[in-house]
Amino acid sequence: MSRSGVSPADLDSCSPAAPVNASWQAAVLTSGRWLVIILGLGCASLLVLIVSLRFGAETVGFSEILRILLLALQNERAGLESAGAVGVIMLQVRLPRVILAFLVGGCLATIGAGLQALLRNPLADPYVLGISSGAAFGAALAMLLGIGTSLFAVSALPLCAFLGGLLSILVVYRITISYGYLPVHTLLLTGVILNAIFSALIMFITSMMDPNRSFGMMTWLMGTLTAPDYPTLGVLAVYFVLGMLVLFSQARSLNLLTLGEEAARALGVEVETVKRTVFFAAALMVGAIVSVSGMIGFIGMVVPHAVRMVHGPDHRLLLPASALAGGSFLVAADTVARTLLAPAEIPVGVVTALAGGPFFIYLLVARKGRLAV
Repeated sequence: MSRSGVSPADLDSCSPAAPVNASWQAAVLTSGRWLVIILGLGCASLLVLIVSLRFGAETVGFSEILRILLLALQNERAGLESAGAVGVIMLQVRLPRVILAFLVGGCLATIGAGLQALLRNPLADPYVLGISSGAAFGAALAMLLGIGTSLFAVSALPLCAFLGGLLSILVVYRITISYGYLPVHTLLLTGVILNAIFSALIMFITSMMDPNRSFGMMTWLMGTLTAPDYPTLGVLAVYFVLGMLVLFSQARSLNLLTLGEEAARALGVEVETVKRTVFFAAALMVGAIVSVSGMIGFIGMVVPHAVRMVHGPDHRLLLPASALAGGSFLVAADTVARTLLAPAEIPVGVVTALAGGPFFIYLLVARKGRLAV
């Protein structure tokens, strides 16, 4: 491993640190190709959203789904009243939940893509690094202190979770500075330690709650997407848009950082500024989503890899494509979670772990000897 952080793994086209392929991809990425891919993924995402609305404890036909959505867009109260219980289920339960799943999945996948480029490590992920557990600790502490049930809970919980996630990121940031990059064994050890510390603190907080609240806390920690109200979705969407804009603004710098920090500096990139910006945006987005969904793992690792293998490593395309693919993936996973054992419901974090865990093992085994150690 050179001091610039470029390793043999950097030449792997599926690795986030791929200088040769990144340069080639940047050369051939045109606005037309970008638009075609994003429109294609957008249409696929819309199809997944509509299909997911069909399934649940009660199956609803596609024609009825489209009719209810059209009536809602036109604000036809009489027509919605005629839809009866189906209209209530669609607009107050399933639609908010599907939108929440898309926002959460899109955030996690985009954060994962950004962290993988920044740390030049294919295993970087908010869940693996302990950022999600840090955010969960912040939210759990807020709930214990009663902030989560106050009048300002919508804005206070994400803020407390953001502070917890920021604490985790600061630890990762300090380690990255000391090493110059984050080796695989150090990344995994960092994640294990942070997860252990924050899990212990969360268990302590849970033990201080009454049984009903502690049960709800444990369910939330496993990852859940209970249907939120629309004001909560609006607040989460603001965090989503702000975080995405910040990350997208760093796309060209992230492309150059895959060449190594020394090369990026030589090309005019303010490396430390980019690091702080991406870390801050990641903490902001993770804090917001953990406060409403709990800890949902592996999306930030699996989805960027899949998108990178199909569309290349150029972050001008990778970031928005990961957002769309990640949102669709979590919507599909949540559909499985709420229908597989209906009327019982599986925590969606269990489904994503079962899907992402084997992929995580594959990366460790299949890339042995090629990852930076």
